Amino acid sequence: MNPLKLSNLLAVVFDWAGTVIDFGSHAPMGAFVTLFAQEGIDISIAEARGPMGLPKWHHIDALARLPRIAAAWRARHGREVCASDIDRLYDIFTPLNAASVAGHAELVPGAAATVAALRAAGLKIGSTTGYNRPIAAVLAPLAAAQGFEPDNLVCADDLPESRPAPYGMYRCFLDLGVWPAHAVIKVDDTVPGLLEGANAGCWTVGVTASGNEMGLTWTEWTALDAADRAARSAQAAARLEDARPDYRIDTVADLLPIIADIDRRLQRGERPGNGPKTTA
Repeated sequence: MNPLKLSNLLAVVFDWAGTVIDFGSHAPMGAFVTLFAQEGIDISIAEARGPMGLPKWHHIDALARLPRIAAAWRARHGREVCASDIDRLYDIFTPLNAASVAGHAELVPGAAATVAALRAAGLKIGSTTGYNRPIAAVLAPLAAAQGFEPDNLVCADDLPESRPAPYGMYRCFLDLGVWPAHAVIKVDDTVPGLLEGANAGCWTVGVTASGNEMGLTWTEWTALDAADRAARSAQAAARLEDARPDYRIDTVADLLPIIADIDRRLQRGERPGNGPKTTA
């Protein structure tokens, strides 16, 4: 691997599940299904994945307000879901998800080497997540033991308003001591997470193969033939298009050429969002 030589970029901010850890973003899924099952309501994995990237309170709220689930809630409880219900469900969900992340804490292949190369090029490494602080407290040491230990960690409950608002990125700017925003890249596998970066004025890179929109394990992904991989990556990329990412990649193992290209574009005076959409 040739070392990166950069002159315009300062930092890369990564999402966690589905981007650098937990290939396919599986840890929250069982927790959401179990949570609603305890209320007497069956939800599917596909439904559980729909709002992924939002802070977990808002994710639960979004699920509860889906027409089918809302109807099941009314049938079960005799009334509409309300904020106090979501508060109660969130309190139940946090330990469920904290328990599940330990079994889905393996780094995405290539993540540690990519981060090491970015650090060697002089970049700072930030991170934001839709997980709250108690869940991240379980996950962070497991990631660190495998070589992913970012310079900061911004959790959804650290902020007055989380994704898709840009406040998580603003906290990264402060924590890392970096600016302007166009010298920072956000890498994420969800629309809310990508919008968090775009709304802050950063470059955004959408991750498809390892992310929530694909929902496959590493073993399932590598078992696909080239045509299936390409087709499924295209489908996942289309679902990320609401965030209009500047680039799309399969996994963070594909990130380094993108970093070099963005640095060259900055040298030419380009800024996020004003160039062609590119897939590596």
